Amino acid sequence: MRNRAGVIIIENNRLALIERIRNGYTYYVFPGGGIEAKETPAEAAKREALEELGLEVEIGECIFRLSGTVEECYFLAAVTGGKFGTGAGMEFTERDPERGSYKAVWVDRDTLPSITLYPKELAAKLCQRTE
Repeated sequence: MRNRAGVIIIENNRLALIERIRNGYTYYVFPGGGIEAKETPAEAAKREALEELGLEVEIGECIFRLSGTVEECYFLAAVTGGKFGTGAGMEFTERDPERGSYKAVWVDRDTLPSITLYPKELAAKLCQRTE
């Protein structure tokens, strides 16, 4: 597995997330993915925002890191362009029933405690944080 990078986009007390439905189970993840060769974590996060959300972003501070089998870094990001929901990454264009579905969604921050959001540690941090 590759190291990963993701974005945290908060607008009007809502988070931009990816809704996943797999094997009848609904959960949410932060937009992000593997870091490619010769790519910095910030560059990967920016690319993933465009691929998964259709948004151009300005990358800010890495506010959350996970270390384990792979390293993960999640950056605060501000939208600078694009159209939400127009991501054209492979997971959106090459449907694979084994992988389930992917959908870009806005989720009210107040509802975070009532949904399954991964990574759980980051979700808990955002429930406590005020912007």
